[in-house]
Amino acid sequence: MIWVWIAVAALVVMAPLGWALWRAPRARGRAEADRALFHAQIAELDRELAEGRLEAAGHRDAVLEVQRRLLAAPAPEPVHSGHRGTLLFVMLAAPAMALGLYLMRGTPEMPSAGFALRQEVAARDEALLNQLRARIMQMPVGEQRRQGLILLSNAERNRGRNDAAAEALREALAARFDPGLAGDLAEVELARGQHEAAVAVLTRALEAAPTEPRLRFLAGAAEQAAGRAANARSVWQSLLNDTPADAPWRPMLEQRLRGL
Repeated sequence: MIWVWIAVAALVVMAPLGWALWRAPRARGRAEADRALFHAQIAELDRELAEGRLEAAGHRDAVLEVQRRLLAAPAPEPVHSGHRGTLLFVMLAAPAMALGLYLMRGTPEMPSAGFALRQEVAARDEALLNQLRARIMQMPVGEQRRQGLILLSNAERNRGRNDAAAEALREALAARFDPGLAGDLAEVELARGQHEAAVAVLTRALEAAPTEPRLRFLAGAAEQAAGRAANARSVWQSLLNDTPADAPWRPMLEQRLRGL
């Protein structure tokens, strides 16, 4: 069955090239554009004559002038069809090369991971996470335990367990406060819907790092999430005023301000 889908995909990809080979070549360039313009001018003159906006004598003279310029236009250059050979080669070679590489590197008959296998992998990951928790609990209070808690919080966040991640981050911050880590906790609190908790931790973080753009942006996001749009606008506008014109986050900040 996989080969049928591979063939269908190849046909879809090659269809534009096939259409380019099938249709007749058309001359394109300055001469063609000039002739199209002249024909449009003649059509416009005919409409003006029919509507009575142009006298017959004026129409005749104008048409003669356009026809004179049309005859004086350069002849179209001959269209060479040599590109068809290149397109035909690409059309045939590309699928063949892709198929060859797939046969060399791919495994088309490999079955997808079943539900039982995914459960087994998840159980193994959970066992490793439990081992990490147990080791951290055995560590004395200090920097090593703090680093373990940060690692644990990241693992919990990756598994969607924001409550456990917040608990680990709070303990790590209690051991030693760090504004960047406080920003991580604020993100988790916002994800949990704990807006006031995010505001509180960001207030302390900004006391330690008042110019940090990420913390200032999160402070505005927390105010917005708490329903205080005016406060969010004030925080973000202040950040925007201090943001360089070429800062990569400036367009996003401007968009958020417009959305308030």
